[in-house]
Amino acid sequence: MSDFVKITAILAARPGKADDLKALLYGMVEACRDEPGNLRWDIWRDQNDRSRFVLDELYIDNAAVAAHRETPHFRNYIARVNDLAERTALVLDPVQLG
Repeated sequence: MSDFVKITAILAARPGKADDLKALLYGMVEACRDEPGNLRWDIWRDQNDRSRFVLDELYIDNAAVAAHRETPHFRNYIARVNDLAERTALVLDPVQLG
């Protein structure tokens, strides 16, 4: 089995903060996708609740996740996100991949 690590983060914007949250997330796209250990970094938006976003991230291994968490763009995100949204993040190991 591979060492891939998937992160799924669900972000529910606080009242009146959906546009700020969207801007924060959109501002991270290029930098996250350019990280050497990143295989995927996508933003999804809930069809029924436009203030809810899902981050879909895939890294080659835990070292790549650790490197991601040390980047300036991630540190900026962590410093701001809790004021903008309630966040649930799952860090997942592969079990059966297709």
